[in-house]
Amino acid sequence: MLILKSLSIVESMDALKALPEGKLLINTINAHSYNTAQKDELFAEALVNGDALIPDGASIVKACKWLNAQSKPKERIAGWDLFVMEMEKLNARGGTCFFMGSSEKVLELIKKRAALEYPRIRIETYSPPYKPEFAPEENKAIIDAINRANPDLLWIGMTAPKQEKWTYLHWNELNIHCHTGTIGAVFDFFAGTVKRAPLKWQKHSLEWLYRLLKEPKRMWKRYIIGNSLFLLNVMKERKKGK
Repeated sequence: MLILKSLSIVESMDALKALPEGKLLINTINAHSYNTAQKDELFAEALVNGDALIPDGASIVKACKWLNAQSKPKERIAGWDLFVMEMEKLNARGGTCFFMGSSEKVLELIKKRAALEYPRIRIETYSPPYKPEFAPEENKAIIDAINRANPDLLWIGMTAPKQEKWTYLHWNELNIHCHTGTIGAVFDFFAGTVKRAPLKWQKHSLEWLYRLLKEPKRMWKRYIIGNSLFLLNVMKERKKGK
């Protein structure tokens, strides 16, 4: 079970920018991942034990304030915000960025766009098998590919909670020196295969509604049922804390 009240969450973009260099695991938390972590112990463990956790949802920001939580984020920090910040920083000095996850088609689109927007970044990619769990030899192949590249920035994109659990379980096998972010949806946003909500929707914390309207069959359970479940879980947590 994940206790929002006691979580250490990055409170602002300034705090995110101030994270030290070196090997750091950065995860995101939103209403969906909070709900999922209530029943998935390994996922909860992965979120708690990462090096930084960013509030990718206005619901998390509001819930932390309502719960009088240990961390009180001042703003939503989306996975996209993390991505842009890290890519711009790396592009300024030059280096290698590794994208692990998604399909070959998406990864090729990422390479093409990155070549235009971040010309000083060398892009390497790996598309893992599309399956719930990898065999030991498949895990080894992924880890070896990342270690060979020795990247200056690593993105893992396999949707939550798979991406967070995989990275957490294999963290000590990754001989890297860089920031690592688990940002599944951002792969599709950057590739252009999924359109992100317009800025006005984002500013009014309605990105979830935009995604629901665009993909109702895939997203209705996550947002209609999930948002109600989130409120229920937060209320339970507050009640226990009294």
